Amino acid sequence: MKFQIRTILAAVVLASSGLASAQQTLLNVSYDVAREFYKDLNVAFIAHYKKTTGRDVKIDQAHGGSSAQARAVADGLDADVVTMNTTTDVEYLAEKGVVAKDWAKRFPENAAPTVSTMLFLVREGNPKGIKDWDDLVKPGVQVVVVNPKTGGNGRYTYLAALGYMKKKGATEAQAQEFMSRMYKNVPVLARGGRDATTAFIQRNIGDVLITFESEVESVNKEFGANKVDVIYPSISILAENPVAVVERTVAKKGSGDLARAYLQFLYSDEGQEVAAKHSIRPRSPAVLKKYANTFKPIKLFTVQELYGSLSEAQKVYFNDGGQFDKIYTVK
Repeated sequence: MKFQIRTILAAVVLASSGLASAQQTLLNVSYDVAREFYKDLNVAFIAHYKKTTGRDVKIDQAHGGSSAQARAVADGLDADVVTMNTTTDVEYLAEKGVVAKDWAKRFPENAAPTVSTMLFLVREGNPKGIKDWDDLVKPGVQVVVVNPKTGGNGRYTYLAALGYMKKKGATEAQAQEFMSRMYKNVPVLARGGRDATTAFIQRNIGDVLITFESEVESVNKEFGANKVDVIYPSISILAENPVAVVERTVAKKGSGDLARAYLQFLYSDEGQEVAAKHSIRPRSPAVLKKYANTFKPIKLFTVQELYGSLSEAQKVYFNDGGQFDKIYTVK
């Protein structure tokens, strides 16, 4: 009898532990300023997944400078998915054999379910009268930006400013001189987008913060509305937010189906709505139209139009010894 009771108890323990382990977990390693977006997206996805599969899932998220995050995953951080802000960071992981070589074909829109652009946040009332890129090279204007070697935010900032000059018909020498003057006005390079925002808002560094359009919503939520004014420059860059399954991790964990379902959810009407609410531009024309008041008209150019690709731009401007190293001296 005692043996039977012990056997039954053991079976109950095993069953309960099986139930506990049945809850799959997924780690999304992402870029800095997407933190609040993915908090809300994860809540929506967990409910959606439960409704459609009957299964519970736990989503963890890790945020930092996009390139720094990519290196962490390459070095062994067990992300199930990566959701970055530049294709170069996902390409880097593909080269390392961590994500699929054809990752950009695994999901629609070149595996970029959302896009953004770079704009300016200035102090309330815009005391320095900053309206466009030209104002960033004026004496006495301090510009807060992300280090383009550690974050996609920083790379897009650099390419947006340089693209402005190219669109104005500047020669290569004139464009580089402009970039040199702009970065002379940078008091310190931030590690990632959130680090830059903290420096600007909490530490009161600088007169203008160049960041993703999506960061405006985060600032309003975290620090209160009307702490900053938003300035749309005359022209800026289209920034794609690529996603990929980390094949190395999902093969080990058996989480491939969950990882793919999670990234597919970004393209759903519900996922696109969550993006729009966080000022991240949705791919869906219907959702974009619905949030027309959030996404102000702005003339945008693509990376491909001026630089060929982000990978090509990386080699020319951001690799060690590239153009950025030639114009910026660490302070």
